Amino acid sequence: MLKLKDISKNFGATIALNGVTLTIPAGQMVGLVGRSGAGKSTLLRIINRLETPSAGDITFDDEAVLALRGPAVRAWRARCAMIFQQFNLVNRLDVLTNVLAGRLHWQSPLGIAFKAFSEADRARAARALERLGMLPFALQRAGTLSGGQQQRVAIARALVQQPKIVLADEPIASLDPMNAQLVLEALRRINREDAITVVASLHQVEAALQHCDRIIGLAAGRVVFDAPTAGLQAADIERIYNVTDVAEQASAVALREPEPV
Repeated sequence: MLKLKDISKNFGATIALNGVTLTIPAGQMVGLVGRSGAGKSTLLRIINRLETPSAGDITFDDEAVLALRGPAVRAWRARCAMIFQQFNLVNRLDVLTNVLAGRLHWQSPLGIAFKAFSEADRARAARALERLGMLPFALQRAGTLSGGQQQRVAIARALVQQPKIVLADEPIASLDPMNAQLVLEALRRINREDAITVVASLHQVEAALQHCDRIIGLAAGRVVFDAPTAGLQAADIERIYNVTDVAEQASAVALREPEPV
């Protein structure tokens, strides 16, 4: 179980997060929604220890995450995998090597450079690519793939870390609707089949309603909504997005019974 208590983050005079307190049970898929600048990415980066909060505490299964130092931080990032909007692949390397980079915690940087991976790691990477429908592209350079394909490679890289949590920071923001659906379906399958906790920041309320168990709404760095997906109403969307014309977003509230992924 992941617990955040009174997490705040200031960037100079700018308050990015203000007293965020959340409990996320193991195996839940959470949609983190809100306007740009609401604090979604900052929150995910703090959980992953890419940013340090100005105040607050984080625990995971009673381990004090913010107290971790050195190798323990790297071990935490292996257990708490991060998927980025811009994929963060090495374009000149082949797909398989990019996925194997997810084994960096168990492998030296020199081993990565010379592709000195064990057969077990190679098999693990191949299985991850197969699950994402990307095994036929294993020897292709990552830079030649489409955006949706690259994001599925990034998910496979996260999988080989053997994480307990996957944090996805706007994973579909730069994708067309078809590829966005494929990526979210992949994250949902991983969540269900592997019982991995997934927290995904999303601009699209419709996507969160279709794929997530729970929605957390952020506005100006504060949690303004936190409930199971079925509890989201038009008034909640208005509060999250701080708008008066919510017809387009509110239409998504009708998606109460998403198709199984």
